[in-house]
Amino acid sequence: MLYVIFSQDVENSLALRSQARPAHVQRLQALKEQGRLILAGPCPAIDAEDPGEAGFTGSMIVAEFDSLKDAQAWADTDPYIEAGVYQSVIVKPYKKVLP
Repeated sequence: MLYVIFSQDVENSLALRSQARPAHVQRLQALKEQGRLILAGPCPAIDAEDPGEAGFTGSMIVAEFDSLKDAQAWADTDPYIEAGVYQSVIVKPYKKVLP
């Protein structure tokens, strides 16, 4: 089943994100290689593709897991959590309808 993982950043998270990004992206790449990643990306803090120093306010991932428990466990071990990037993370079942 698909699950959405929506994470909210702490304020001024850009430096923390930059440090932990390689490990964060490596985990996402592993999901992609397993054919389980549907989409992933950050939410810019301003209305721009590249927010520069404004940074990001959070992230969203949609991926396939065996259960909500597995999705939550995966989200709980994100390097951004250990680095202090995220202030909160919500994991919910997700049903893709379109496209």
